[in-house]
Amino acid sequence: MLSRFITIFLCISLWSQAVYAQASQREVATQFNAWYMYFGTYRFSEAWSVHSEFQLRRSGILEDPQQFLGRIGLNYHVNESLMLSGGYAYIITSPYGEQPVLDKFPEHRLWQQLVFNQKIGKAAINHRYRLEQRWLDLPTTEENDYTYLNRARYRLMVNIPLNSATISKGTLFISVYDEVMINFGKNSGKNIFDQNRIYGALGYQISPSANVQVGYLNQYIQKPDGLRFEQNNTFQLAVFHNLDLR
Repeated sequence: MLSRFITIFLCISLWSQAVYAQASQREVATQFNAWYMYFGTYRFSEAWSVHSEFQLRRSGILEDPQQFLGRIGLNYHVNESLMLSGGYAYIITSPYGEQPVLDKFPEHRLWQQLVFNQKIGKAAINHRYRLEQRWLDLPTTEENDYTYLNRARYRLMVNIPLNSATISKGTLFISVYDEVMINFGKNSGKNIFDQNRIYGALGYQISPSANVQVGYLNQYIQKPDGLRFEQNNTFQLAVFHNLDLR
């Protein structure tokens, strides 16, 4: 039942991407990128933990810069299944690919999210609902003249252990997710649909507090003019560190 649900969900996502790409007046750039990522969660009480995240995104394997992202936040654990979070992120986007921006530019971002976890058999299912308030110093505007955008994101992620009943030290596991991002507000213009991400990876639980994942991300992005799109085939290498300091 679970596998059928995941298959249907991913097929719908792929179908929606294909519909966007069908119109002849739209220009779709297909390219290859690589993201190198660190995610850290440090729990210091029953209710509270700190989130830290750093991502180095490159065009090609290592050739040219695409983005740098740093994110930090505070998590409130309502219970073992429900978590509320909020924080700040700083992003630098550089010109890359076939549809480059005019120059690199910074972005300041506030974010809030709700994360709900559930189990179905061996599968650990994660629902993430996120709101973002974004200030972008775009190269088409005057210096320090920021454009404000709102974005909503929903991600459905499933982790399935392969060689044990649960994900513990020494476990190999599969991680898959789909995430859709929608812009809203007065500055969204033609870019209501922002992007969709489909991810699949093989993970290894190194210790009770750390795992590494190697995977592939298909990222489909609509540009602000509503006519240009990116189809990014992305290699991902991620390290997750969840330290319990209680």
